[in-house]
Amino acid sequence: MKKYILTGLLVWLPLAITIWVLMHVAGTLDGVFGTLVVAAQTVLPESARPLLQQLREVPGLSVIIVVTALWLTGVAVTNMAGQWLLNQSNRMFSNIPIVKSIYTSVKQVSDTLFSSSGQAFRQAVLVQYPRAGSYTIAFVTGKPNGEVADNLPADMLTLYVPTTPNPTSGFMLMMPRADVVELQMSVDEALKYIISMGVVAPPAAAATGTLPPVTPTTQS
Repeated sequence: MKKYILTGLLVWLPLAITIWVLMHVAGTLDGVFGTLVVAAQTVLPESARPLLQQLREVPGLSVIIVVTALWLTGVAVTNMAGQWLLNQSNRMFSNIPIVKSIYTSVKQVSDTLFSSSGQAFRQAVLVQYPRAGSYTIAFVTGKPNGEVADNLPADMLTLYVPTTPNPTSGFMLMMPRADVVELQMSVDEALKYIISMGVVAPPAAAATGTLPPVTPTTQS
C-alpha cells in the first residue's frame, strides 16, 4: 500500500506543483489587473464602469493582456521608431536620481539573463566550497574586470554558486582557473541536479579536468 501511494504521489506531485505555480502567477496578475481597473473607473465616464467591471471578472484575462502587451512591445521595438523610443526612455530613467541606480542595475542583469545572445551561465563547473575537501556545483559567469581584476592574480574566473533547492539565491566567488574543474554536463542538467538536491543526476561522462589537490591544514 505504501509503495503504491508513494508511486502515485511521484506521478501527481510535479503536475500539482506546476498547476499551483501557474495559478499563483495568474492570481497575482489578476490582482494587479483589478487594481488598474479600479483606478480606471475613477477616471473614465460612469457609462464605461459596468464594462470594466465585467472585464475584471473574466478569469485569466489579465494573463492574456500581459502576454499580448509583451508581444506587442517586442514587435514595436524591432523597428527604428520603436528602438528610438526605447533609447529615449532608457535615457530618461538613467537621468533620474535614485531611480537610475535601480533601473540601470536591473536592466543590466535582465539583459544578461534573458537576452537571446547572452550567456548568463556559460558552463557548469565543480569547485571546493565552502571549505577544502567539500565540493559543489557552480556556474561560470565570466572573468573579473576593472578595479577588482587589478587586485587579483591572473587567470581568475567569476563563479555563481547557487543554493538548493532554490537556485535564484546564491554566492558570487572569484577563484583561480586552476581550482575549477570543468564539467561536461549542460547548464540545464546542472540546474536540475541542484534543484533536486542531488536526486536527479545527469548521465555520467568523462571528466574534462581533474580535482584540484586539497591543501592540508597545519595545526599549531
